[in-house]
Amino acid sequence: MATPDSDDALRASEGDATGAGPIAGILADITAGVSVGQDLAQLLRQFLAPIIALAGAQAGAVRTLSRDGTRFEQVGSLGIPAGVCGIDSVVERHCGHCGIAADARQLVWTDDLANCAARGGGHFFGSGCRSMLVVPLQHRGRLLGVYNLFFRDAAEPATAVKAMLKPVGELLGLALDNARLEQENLRATLYRERQSMAADVHDAVAQSLAFAKMRMPLLEQAIGDHDETKSLRYCADVRQALSEAHTGLRQTLTHLHSPADPQGLHHALEAAAASFRLRSGVELQFVNAVPDLRLAADQESQVFHIVQEALANVTKHADAQHAWLTISRERDAVEIVVEDDGAGLPTGAAAPDGSHLGLAIMDERARRLRGEIRVGRRRDRGTAVRLRFPVAQAQTGASA
Repeated sequence: MATPDSDDALRASEGDATGAGPIAGILADITAGVSVGQDLAQLLRQFLAPIIALAGAQAGAVRTLSRDGTRFEQVGSLGIPAGVCGIDSVVERHCGHCGIAADARQLVWTDDLANCAARGGGHFFGSGCRSMLVVPLQHRGRLLGVYNLFFRDAAEPATAVKAMLKPVGELLGLALDNARLEQENLRATLYRERQSMAADVHDAVAQSLAFAKMRMPLLEQAIGDHDETKSLRYCADVRQALSEAHTGLRQTLTHLHSPADPQGLHHALEAAAASFRLRSGVELQFVNAVPDLRLAADQESQVFHIVQEALANVTKHADAQHAWLTISRERDAVEIVVEDDGAGLPTGAAAPDGSHLGLAIMDERARRLRGEIRVGRRRDRGTAVRLRFPVAQAQTGASA
């Protein structure tokens, strides 16, 4: 891209009697670039040439403020010797006139380039460039970067020209702000997706593998005792657990997750309770006082996995003889409680079998229900896991 000469700059800055023609075109182009999500660095570089021409400058550079706010990082330049660009690619946030413009949030004109010459070296500043205009890029008072416009002579641009550069800087500041918000939203989304994936893998695999791990010592003992009946039974249990883990992991990796039971949450919990009794040998009493509870598919999935994890913890840690699963409603909230009469969950950082991860995932699922989960000691002996979340009256079909 060629450096604009003085005649080009004059024609661009004049446009019509008010200069509204070229500035309106630049603003329209910037708005279009922002609306289609154009690459930010490309967008900033794209408008270097027309802005240089509009100001009547001979060279320019665009710099964005670093994320930590300590320096300006050059993302594009035009008409500046390569050696100067290399040295000046990063400058401190409060460096010289760039720092003054940044602090004041105002355009700054200067023909004192001693500081730039000392930094940049060579003979550009003082010969090819005798003056500079700094245009801050800001949005709602927040500094996001600067444009540096360099001039061969010391003649300051007209007030009207500088006034036209201000909305350009503000609109490009808006583009910068939107781009950074999108990056932050993307990071937050990726974090949530990673948490969700961890929860899905945990639910798909951990419980089945934990059951298989519990059966292995029994299988080894039965083999050692030459007890063929028990050996075959425990071997079948391990085979079934591994099959379930494989199926669950395959569903997770193909983004199928655990499908909602077509017969509803109550039926899904009944099946989970039956499986728990068969696997653990613990006597489980299931009481649902809200059989007509209606939840969205995602809500049912969150509730089901919380109950499933709570029951798995009873099997792994409680050493219980009895357990209770109850669902009740109080006004605008539903409470689901899983209790046992065992020894309770382990405490401390060294809890085995990833119980802390399981509890963290349960807590995250409760937050997705806009509810909370509490884990504590049962009144007499054992552990109580309480999930409470809000529901509308229409979700239960019952009066408050």
